[in-house]
Amino acid sequence: MSPSTWVLTLLFLAAVVVLDLRVIARRTGEVTLASAARWVLFYVALALAFGVVLLRGLGGDLGTQFFAGYITEYSLSVDNLFVFVIIMHKFAVPGPARDKVLYIGILLSMALRGVFILAGAAFISAASWSFYLFGALLLYTAYTLLVDDDEDADFQEYGIVRGLRKVLPMTDGYAGDAIVVRDEAGKRRWTPLVIAIASIGVANVVFALDSIPAIFGLTQDAFVVITANAFALMGLRQLYFLVGGLLERLIYLNIGLSAILAFIGVKLVIEALHGSGVDAIGSWVLPEIGIVTSLGFIVAVLAAATVASLAKGRVDDRVSDAA
Repeated sequence: MSPSTWVLTLLFLAAVVVLDLRVIARRTGEVTLASAARWVLFYVALALAFGVVLLRGLGGDLGTQFFAGYITEYSLSVDNLFVFVIIMHKFAVPGPARDKVLYIGILLSMALRGVFILAGAAFISAASWSFYLFGALLLYTAYTLLVDDDEDADFQEYGIVRGLRKVLPMTDGYAGDAIVVRDEAGKRRWTPLVIAIASIGVANVVFALDSIPAIFGLTQDAFVVITANAFALMGLRQLYFLVGGLLERLIYLNIGLSAILAFIGVKLVIEALHGSGVDAIGSWVLPEIGIVTSLGFIVAVLAAATVASLAKGRVDDRVSDAA
């Protein structure tokens, strides 16, 4: 990718971030459902438009890789929303302040993810066997998603958050949506919002330990990986306000995400074997799994998990009404 394309893309993403910040600065109340829906549609349309530009301007394969990466990152990020709900409840974040907490926390995680992505790209370039490692990590994550019980999930405060509590002068309670206030002596004190923000940011990076290897299983182009992550994360905040109440109905989401991660993990291992000169195991010829096949599988699995979840919810509602 040319330096000018990188610069123009980063400037465009920065402009979108600034626009979003100005909207938050003007908002005086809580985010409404209608407002969240408009912003979700805006960010999805923005990602689709960007993907079309890649398809037409930089080659169909690169554009298809972006769409596969974006859909994968967005779907895996939905799982983060469960953690966001727990964090907001744990810290009793005031309703009007939640938009700011999510915005800054996600922005922080975008910067940290960028570091992880660049490090991952360098790792892949330096060590061809890294595909085996990433593939094994994704297969393990797929297994844990399948066997973990979300109902038993509990909040765990990360070490960096506990460290912030020890070094920052904190107020006892919130002061609206203010992050820093002055006490009676005129000294600056941080409100608990900074702890909630740090929790959101760190949690989002921790979840990247499975999503970043997943997207590297679809493309090794750092430009595609970074932009797909950026577009997925930019729309995540509005998605929190839009579907927060619907998350509990997507009971088969983890099964779908597990299937996607397992598929990409197997794809990575097969590509690593091809790279090592192994094209068959016994009589089984190792297939070449293209990006179009991967994209089709991801979309089909997500659609099936969503439809099955909603259908199960309707059956449960009818049984409940009958009782």
